[in-house]
Amino acid sequence: MATRPPVGLPTLSRRSRILIAVGVVVLIGLILSSRLLSTYIDFLWYGEVGFRSVFSTVLLTRVVLFLAVGLVVGGAVALNLQLAYRSRPVFVPLSAPDDPVARYRAVVTRRPKLFGIGIPVLAGFLSAVAAQNDWQQVQLFLNGGSFNQVDPIFKLDVGFFVFQLPFYEWALNWLFIATALSFFAALVTHYVFQAIRLAGRGGQLSGPARIQLCVIAGVFVLFKAVAYFFDRFDLLFSTSNPLANGANYTALNAVMPAKLILLCIAVFCALAFFAGAFLRNLQLPAIATVLLILSSLLIGVAWPAVLQQFSVSPNAKDKESEPISYNISATRQAYGITEDKVSYKPYDNKPTATPDQIKSDAATVGNARLLDPNVLSATFTQFQQGRNFYAFPSKLDIDRYSVNGQTNDYIVAAREVNTGALADSQKNWINQHLVYTHGNGFVAAKANTVNSGGYPEFTTSELAADGKSVTQGAIHVDQPRIYYGELETSADSYAIVGAQNGQAGQEYDTDSSTYTYQGAGGVPLGNWFNRLVFAASYSERNILFNSSIGDDSKILYNRDPKTRVKMSAPWLTVDSDPYPAVVNGKIVWIVDAYTTLANYPYAQQTQLGDVTNDSLTTIANAPRQQNTSISYIRNSVKATVDAYDGSVSLYEVDNNDPVLKAWEKVFPGTVKPTSDISPELRQHFRYPEDLFKVQRDLLAKYHVSNPQDFYSNVSFWNVPADPTLDSSSTQAIQNQSQPQPPYYILSGSQNAASAASFQLTSPLVFQGRDFMSAYVSAASDPGPDYGKLTVLQLPSDTQTPGPKLVQTQFITNNGSQINLLRQQATTLKFGNLLTLPVGKGLLYVEPVYVEQSANQNSSYPQLSRVLVSYNGGIGFAATFAEALNQALTGATPSTPPPNNGQPGSSTPTTTPNSPSGGQLSPDLAKAVSDIETALKNIKSAQSSGDFAALGQAYKALDDATKRFDAAKAAAPTGNQTPTSTSTPPSGG
Repeated sequence: MATRPPVGLPTLSRRSRILIAVGVVVLIGLILSSRLLSTYIDFLWYGEVGFRSVFSTVLLTRVVLFLAVGLVVGGAVALNLQLAYRSRPVFVPLSAPDDPVARYRAVVTRRPKLFGIGIPVLAGFLSAVAAQNDWQQVQLFLNGGSFNQVDPIFKLDVGFFVFQLPFYEWALNWLFIATALSFFAALVTHYVFQAIRLAGRGGQLSGPARIQLCVIAGVFVLFKAVAYFFDRFDLLFSTSNPLANGANYTALNAVMPAKLILLCIAVFCALAFFAGAFLRNLQLPAIATVLLILSSLLIGVAWPAVLQQFSVSPNAKDKESEPISYNISATRQAYGITEDKVSYKPYDNKPTATPDQIKSDAATVGNARLLDPNVLSATFTQFQQGRNFYAFPSKLDIDRYSVNGQTNDYIVAAREVNTGALADSQKNWINQHLVYTHGNGFVAAKANTVNSGGYPEFTTSELAADGKSVTQGAIHVDQPRIYYGELETSADSYAIVGAQNGQAGQEYDTDSSTYTYQGAGGVPLGNWFNRLVFAASYSERNILFNSSIGDDSKILYNRDPKTRVKMSAPWLTVDSDPYPAVVNGKIVWIVDAYTTLANYPYAQQTQLGDVTNDSLTTIANAPRQQNTSISYIRNSVKATVDAYDGSVSLYEVDNNDPVLKAWEKVFPGTVKPTSDISPELRQHFRYPEDLFKVQRDLLAKYHVSNPQDFYSNVSFWNVPADPTLDSSSTQAIQNQSQPQPPYYILSGSQNAASAASFQLTSPLVFQGRDFMSAYVSAASDPGPDYGKLTVLQLPSDTQTPGPKLVQTQFITNNGSQINLLRQQATTLKFGNLLTLPVGKGLLYVEPVYVEQSANQNSSYPQLSRVLVSYNGGIGFAATFAEALNQALTGATPSTPPPNNGQPGSSTPTTTPNSPSGGQLSPDLAKAVSDIETALKNIKSAQSSGDFAALGQAYKALDDATKRFDAAKAAAPTGNQTPTSTSTPPSGG
């Protein structure tokens, strides 16, 4: 056979090769240096919080996975490249000068080690980088235990499905990848060296190439047989039926047997490939491959489709009954809504209590909440901000405190530092990172009380002028400085604190004092290496050259409580809404954390982000949950973050969670036992909102036990849409389709109605209707009932108005008065519509807030009126007591004064106009005109924020009203004039 020297590719000069090598080294150095820099910074941070064992365990697991997968994939590719290269033909046929294969062959021949080592290293490296991210399922495989629950089909412990099966499939996937890459590498090598030639009829294939490719293909098909075996278990996670996930009738009776048949065919096909490797006959592997493909289509696809179309679908209600029952049982177990945790009670909504009995209900009515934490952030800011660089979150929190033996729920917030709000003249690196380093104090307001102006009555504990703690109220904080908080979320929210070269502290404390951080938090900056590392990480040279940073300085970073808990326990899913609490004189952030799974057999898959979104997540900067798919959730851990020193503590609160037990084996000692929870801390635990949202969404369907009723959707419920948004707002119109959020309340317990308990509650309505179907509450007080859910079920044959219909009644019955409020205030806001079971009926309470100015800097909500509904009666008044009396007795609601609840004003019930059948006297007509002018001036002054003009307008209105009353009294009897009533000053 004639040979011809191959034509090679153009060669590079020595200088070009050196430049390329240097460029590659620099590029790799830049990539690795950034990664190494962040790893070292994380190493320092984990040492600060005392969780370095978490860092080392995760890092070691990632490194082992990186090496293991890299060696397997890279080794398989290298082995097959070597075999293909060594078995290449000695002689190759003559090729044309422009044959590209010949040119590539020449390049490979000159540099066999470069390709023989470089390609496997690249394949192994890329695979290893992807594989090391799966460290969690590997650790669960190594440390997972038993659930003591078996699946209904295979009778295997659930632990197999959640701990072992994911690892087996993960390992099998990498074997698939290694085999596929090996096949492709061998195929290309054989083609380049012409062991495979496409010229001629059918081409030619050398013996070594045939053997190698057939063996690799046979191994691949063997792995496919194993995959068919595991596919049977995966059917229990199927989401093909969105109504009830898991294996349906077709999957159990057609797909599952088909997987076994295909497994046997795949084994036969693999044997055919092995036989073809040595029999020098490719017909048998080809026939086997066609058989596998056809059987996959006929047995795996066509037969299940035929069964579903002609047998199951016409009789689905009966045939799907058993799979649905499996789904109901597994879902209740996976989400903690089994009968031992959820109690269902009938509630006919037929009030039996008298008005006096309802008014005297101290547990529920006495604690009716008037302050909405989702509305009042601007009010807290207006009255309690103190300085422009302090701020409160856009969504405040609810907690409860016992003062003088009496427990009340409070709106609570930490006054945090917000360097982003500094004035332009204040913005510089020193102020943002060395001076304004911490917040100042804890602010609370009793949730069922307002002052005479309609504003919260604040309780504060903060720094006095001399830098010492001072308390106004009953909630005392020993250390009110806040270095760690919810507003510290940006990447550059770091603070450099501590003694600076013997100088006095330069951190702003009060206008009369400075401060030097004394806490344990922070990473030391005393050595130049650390300073260089952080200067490079933040791209900030001032960290290196600022003379105030000395041997005792420290840098505080990762200051958001959620971030600190998530980094300390990366295996936990963190609740979206931490809240501050005063525990033993310290401000701590309490963070709920969950263990979750994505593969609990037969349990319903839930999108965590979607199901926890509601009307509150549209608030600017409001916390929200990431959208991940889960089929199991437990609130097994409560975490705290000290607001002063940033210390993180994890506490076990569910001793029966198998997932938590597995993680405790992976990271021993990181989660403290339940016995370490102090009684003072436990008093501030509450049932987490995100978990409750998941459970109420599922209870809307999974309260149904009968599979056939479940299939028919007859008895399903819905989470009601939030009806309390101002329909004149564009944002409100967009948000009205959002679910109503659950609300924390202090109310009479359904188990002991005379005692008030802290609860998380939500109404539910019938599917597709706005009538109440149920009322769900979760007990949040410490004790044996904590976490127990109570569902009050209303009869389906009655029509109890749900939140949307109640809101419609509020607007319809009080439309003119609400419109008058709209005219007098720039913005009208409806607060949370609370549903309260009282006296065998349902009491609805809704605060109404107004804002006096459109100027953002001076705009803040003020409680103006309270809406109340009970058994069809509606109340709308300045106080809750008056509105409740109206709802119970049918008294006529009073009209709000034009100053929206400020003391010392009165106004006609309606704006006077010319009555039919009579003429106004000149004095009366002048008074009417002056009243209308004054009202317009009030609205204009409110919009512009001109308080001087507002005061003059109110005085003019008062004068015009007095002249109107005097002229009306002097008017002849026959002259019909509008009536006027004076409205007493409003208050909470």
